[in-house]
Amino acid sequence: MTDLLFAEAPARDDRFHVVERWSEMVNLADGHPEKPLEFLHRQMNEETNVMENAARSLAQFPDAEWGIRMWLARQCADEARHVEVYRRLLERRGGRVGQYPVMNFQYRILGTIDSLIGRLAVQNRTFEADGLDAAVFGAGEARAQGDDELADVYEAQSADEVLHVRFANEYIRRKIQEDGRNVLRMATALTYGSRAFQSVFADGGTDVTKYGVAERERLEAGFAPDEVHVAVEQSETRRRALRERQA
Repeated sequence: MTDLLFAEAPARDDRFHVVERWSEMVNLADGHPEKPLEFLHRQMNEETNVMENAARSLAQFPDAEWGIRMWLARQCADEARHVEVYRRLLERRGGRVGQYPVMNFQYRILGTIDSLIGRLAVQNRTFEADGLDAAVFGAGEARAQGDDELADVYEAQSADEVLHVRFANEYIRRKIQEDGRNVLRMATALTYGSRAFQSVFADGGTDVTKYGVAERERLEAGFAPDEVHVAVEQSETRRRALRERQA
């Protein structure tokens, strides 16, 4: 991993084994009896990263307008609730905190982006939008398998993610209208974020996506129809390429 792409890692206590690459995680095959528990554990820590990112932006951009600071504070509260929900579900199903390795790549990526518009473009408009797609897919899959408890968790999370993506989209559009240089700031952050993400997920990590784009939810989250169309095309291209490699 290229250290210049990443900031300092967040604090974790001795229960956690922190790794830096996807290949160092416990990546279990579909159908493995521990895969659901490992996923809940991984999701718990990822939601912690999102909470920490929102809290850090709230602290590091004290002069940001009141409205966006209120949204960041609300996101902190929402993500804290997500962490607790996943922890309770993990422990209720026989798992424990620290049972599997975790990654903190989202926190380390966001820490090197020095503009709020750049952070929201990478965290909320990219990572959270992908998480929205996954939550919508997961809710349907869990419901079909009769796991209503997990489906309810996903549906509640997706409702929150719609708001998190939407406030970022609205803020970004407003800031671009105010100052065209914000386009460059956002593009720089996205380019950097993509490079860092590819570094973390080298060696097969980008070959595990099995869900498509949640079109209706992305529209509700403030993406323009043409943006959703592009996201669908990109997702279908990636999934088609993956199927061809696996054939």
